[in-house]
Amino acid sequence: MNMVVFWGILIPFIGTSLGAACVFIMKRDFHPNVQKGLTGFAAGVMVAASIWSLLIPAMEESAHLGKLAFLPAFVGFWLGTLFLLVLDKIIPHLHQNTDQAEGMPSSFQRTTMMLLAVTLHNIPEGMAVGVVFAGLLTGEVNITAGAALALALGIALQNFPEGAIISLPLHSKGQSKGKAFFNGVLSGAVEPLGALLMIFFAPIFAPYMPIFLSFAAGAMLYVVVEELIPEMSEGEHSNIGVLLFALGFTVMMALDVALS
Repeated sequence: MNMVVFWGILIPFIGTSLGAACVFIMKRDFHPNVQKGLTGFAAGVMVAASIWSLLIPAMEESAHLGKLAFLPAFVGFWLGTLFLLVLDKIIPHLHQNTDQAEGMPSSFQRTTMMLLAVTLHNIPEGMAVGVVFAGLLTGEVNITAGAALALALGIALQNFPEGAIISLPLHSKGQSKGKAFFNGVLSGAVEPLGALLMIFFAPIFAPYMPIFLSFAAGAMLYVVVEELIPEMSEGEHSNIGVLLFALGFTVMMALDVALS
């Protein structure tokens, strides 16, 4: 079981790192349509993971509440949404293809704020992996090792293009390949750290696991709606983002069901 948890925490980080390594083999940034497609795929994975791996288990564990079985998920979802909203307003960051920074005013360089944007994006993913494995370890939630690994694999799949999407632009902005790779890897380091934090405190919040599961779902869906969907839809009209969203959604859905 310990090895399952170890690899489950590490797999998403490996996905980010492999994506960041693309800076060593690619000579230029992704074509805008490719970037839209990869962003759509990431959004689809996150939406499916939020539903199958987080919200549904949260409500299943609250079935004893009868018609109020939705309540812990409702509360947790809103807490996760508001948590990301606060971080979004506090942390200075800069999204792709824009010159308008968000968060508190700062004197950070553009590349630093781009890195912070991806790091902010990765926080709820790390929490999601951590809370699912915490549920597996405590036995408080009906989650199998296969289902937990499915979530880790799904997030790793969408982390691969994200790693490339951060390292390639950093290199094109003047950073060396080595530094761009390091920063791409660094952006994903928050995921295993967040996961370990959730697992460490698992014995304390085990009775409230449905709330924490839905908290992670609310945080992830905030990122999807606030960041990923606008990025996959901006510029010249294209359906590639929508099609890859559907692909990401169905891949994550299939992983969760097949491995559960």
